[in-house]
Amino acid sequence: MSESELRELLDHVRTGRRSTDEALQHLRSGPFRTTDLAFAQVDHHRRLRQGLGEVIFGEGKTAAQVIAIASEAGQSGAPVLITRLQPEKSAEVAARFPAARVNAPARTITLHAPAPAAPRPGEPHVVIAAAGTSDLPVAEEAAEVCVAMAIPHVTVYDIGVAGIHRLLARADTLQAATALVVVAGMEGALPSVVAGLLGRPVFAVPTSVGYGANFGGLSALLAMLNCCAPGVTVTNIDNGFSAGFAACQVVRAVREAAAAPR
Repeated sequence: MSESELRELLDHVRTGRRSTDEALQHLRSGPFRTTDLAFAQVDHHRRLRQGLGEVIFGEGKTAAQVIAIASEAGQSGAPVLITRLQPEKSAEVAARFPAARVNAPARTITLHAPAPAAPRPGEPHVVIAAAGTSDLPVAEEAAEVCVAMAIPHVTVYDIGVAGIHRLLARADTLQAATALVVVAGMEGALPSVVAGLLGRPVFAVPTSVGYGANFGGLSALLAMLNCCAPGVTVTNIDNGFSAGFAACQVVRAVREAAAAPR
């Protein structure tokens, strides 16, 4: 159940189109219901709380477990995002849900996915920036969160500091963002530069891309945590999901504020 559906239900009770008992029964079988699959407890209330239903972390689960959880979570027709799927599991899950949206580089599959949305002029949106082509899988994971949450987004790739003129050439696109996800490996410098140029919330994602002294993303993580530019929030290494979700929540908050009665 989404927030708009809950509002509609409450409005029906207010106007007498549904009784209190009918509404209570609907809620019992709706957002407050948890399904016990023995190996998983499916949370049907999360979409109402957070704007996105329970996300299935595919790594460490069998394909059969992923399919069972996705089948239960997707019964309402709401988007169900599955992340970190290895190719063999992805193929099995995609075969079970042939209409699902598959993003192989991102290692994601989304059931009941809305069409990706580009922002209209002046519309709140997320910009996802990646330093290099090797960082794209993490950036694409963040982009798939935007798709699942029906948040307009723009991607700007390969604008790392090794060719900073490429970043400066896209400054207008970055400045138009409501919130940014900035993904970088190696020394992880891109979020510092972006945050220094722009007055927008920046969610930085260090990636495990780099040579030995990168320590699997640790050097980029520490560089971002020690960022001199203000307003940078750092996620875990390769965690495009969390950064994308946080940026989408900023857009949701801006939308709600704009829609609130004055």
